[in-house]
This record gives sequence, C-alpha cells and structure tokens, in this order.
Amino acid sequence: MPIARNGDIEIFYEVSGSGEPLLLIMGLGADHSVWEQHRAAYANHYQCFAIDNRGIGRTSKPLGSYTTREMAEDVLAVMDHAGIGRAHVAGISMGGAIAQQLCLNAPERVRSLVLVATWARLTAFNRNVFEHFKSVRAHTTPGDFTRCLQLWIWGADYFARNETDLETARRYANANPAPQPQYAFEAQCDACIGHDTLDSLSRIKVPTLVTAGLEDIFTPFPLSQALHRGIAGSELLEFDRCAHTHHWEDLQKFNSETLRFLQRH
Repeated sequence: MPIARNGDIEIFYEVSGSGEPLLLIMGLGADHSVWEQHRAAYANHYQCFAIDNRGIGRTSKPLGSYTTREMAEDVLAVMDHAGIGRAHVAGISMGGAIAQQLCLNAPERVRSLVLVATWARLTAFNRNVFEHFKSVRAHTTPGDFTRCLQLWIWGADYFARNETDLETARRYANANPAPQPQYAFEAQCDACIGHDTLDSLSRIKVPTLVTAGLEDIFTPFPLSQALHRGIAGSELLEFDRCAHTHHWEDLQKFNSETLRFLQRH
C-alpha cells in the first residue's frame, strides 16, 4: 500500500478507479475506509485517493497538537508522492476544513472543491462540543462514546430506520482491537477547534460545492451558509430531513449530485 512522507509523518492512502485524480479527506476519528460507499460511485469516473489523516488508521499518530494546516501539508505530500499535479478535492467535516487549507496553501494544485458538513470558523457552542467530546471519550467505553457521537451526527429519521445498524456499530466499537489513541483523537479535536479560514475564504477561486444537512446539530446550517457566502461563486446543496451525515443519510442524492458537480469542472 502507498505511503507518503511529510517530514517524520508517514501518510497512508489507498487508490482506486481511473480518470482524473480525486482526493478524499475524511473527518474526525475516521479513516479512509469510511469513504467506501462514495468511492463505489466515484471510482467509475475518477482515480480516487482516500487518505488516512494524521492520528488515525495507518498514518502516523504523533504526540502533540495537530492543525488543519499541517494536515493539508500531509495531503500535499500524498499528491507529490503519487505524482498528482492538480486534483479535485472532497472533504467531510474536519476533512472539509483540511480541504480549505489545502486550497489556500496551494491553490494551483486544486481543480475543484466539495466541502461537506464543514465550517470556516466555529462558534463558541461548537468549540464546546469538541471539548466535550474529548472528555466523554476519555471517561466512557468505546460503545458508549459511539452512541454519544451517533446522537450528534445522525438525524432522527435515520435513527428510526437504522436502529439495528447503529447498535451493531456500537458493538464493533467495543470490540475494535486497535482504536484511535485518546491523545490522537484529542489532537484532531484541537485541529478542528483551531481551524479558522473565515477571513480568507475570498481567496478560494476554484469551483466549490458546499453540502449541508438542514437538521445538522453538530455543524449547524449557518456554518455552511457562511462558507457559501465567503467563497464567491460557490454552490450550496441542502439536504432536507438530514443531519451531519447527510452524505450517508441520502447516499444516492449525495453521490449523484457531487458527481454531477465534479463532472462539470
């Protein structure tokens, strides 16, 4: 499996499909495999590069603080290692924050952006949610923390339809032999809290699609609206009766609409 390097950091990524390169950057506490149901659609049209961010999966998990700027440098290291000059970039939640930094750091390397359930600057409420996550995860079982997270990121309709699957995920969390270390989870949370590109959004000139669930209580809709207002010419795609994980809650719409956007650019 390919491994890129950024200084002392080894960054794992997985490649699938063929066509123009599409970088896939996942969110807090999740590795590259969580893109599976999206890659199944994207890989028919693009060569997909799904990345493990620092602190998760098979990528290095250094001690100390992380920032979205550093994580964007990790993504650039993947591009250089894979010989990618310019790529489409999609990021979910923390991954969307990283994608913004990537475009600001190296605009000539980005062809288009898909920013999913993400933010440019957190409110005091949202910063406290991340701080609370750090504390809850440190003092509960993996299954109990997974339940907490599920309540924040999934919508009520999804819960009603998928109680069995959600319970299975909680059992898997308890049985996971190699969970993300607590210090790495906290460092990713700190990267989320410290991310602030709001005053720089006007510098993003590439075609951009912002997607948002109207029932998202984790990163509420006004945060997506702020991104849309700040990035000139961006498009805003809303998902009714969906929450933070609207990209799974309405998978068919998300895959088809994001593919349509990417293929236009």
